[in-house]
Amino acid sequence: MTIQQRDVDYSHDGVALRGTLVWDDAQTSPAPAVAVSHAWGGRSDFEVGKARALAEAGYVGFAIDMYGAGVLGSGPEENAALMTPLMEDRPLLQARIARAIEVLREQPEVDAGRVAAMGYCFGGLCVLDLARSGSDVKGVVSMHGLFVPPEPATGSTISAKVLCLHGYDDPMVPPEAVTALGSELSAAGADWQIHAYGNTLHAFTNPAANSPDMGTVYNADADRRSSQALQNFLAEVLA
Repeated sequence: MTIQQRDVDYSHDGVALRGTLVWDDAQTSPAPAVAVSHAWGGRSDFEVGKARALAEAGYVGFAIDMYGAGVLGSGPEENAALMTPLMEDRPLLQARIARAIEVLREQPEVDAGRVAAMGYCFGGLCVLDLARSGSDVKGVVSMHGLFVPPEPATGSTISAKVLCLHGYDDPMVPPEAVTALGSELSAAGADWQIHAYGNTLHAFTNPAANSPDMGTVYNADADRRSSQALQNFLAEVLA
């Protein structure tokens, strides 16, 4: 087994984008694939590392790009400035992540009929919006993601299975937002799960998260439990 990696250049709406594809070259036929949508700072080594872990588990991982090739925020102010335009234009956000899924399906290593998407923080909102848009991906996973719905709501039936892995004490997503999402997903006919981890804040899967004032703190137990939940979900939806 040798894990291979290459950058994939693509574009959307005039913006040059760059994703990173990771796969195991021991695979002799196209494999199921998972897109990894980045947090608010942009596509970083964190997301590429998650794509690599997916490849080690037998999937093709694709760390997608929502901002532009090489565009990374250096801190909260820049990160917010990068994220806000997409948060305020949800049709653009949905079209951009749909383009990433299209590009992923075009890769020769990928079984185009077995594709899922996952995302962290802002990326969690992106994959939820992918499902909200009516995408035919097999499933989406929000990892400590934002739940803010688009306004107006898309009104689409959600065919993708949905898993949200959430810190119950996340100040960015209070309990009322969790119950609102559950109601929204039920109304859209989705097959959904929300796992809430007690005494757990935002960014709980990121070992570098250590900012109690912002509510972003790594939690090893929640990281381990959510990793297992993710594995179980992907094994189900990409079987």
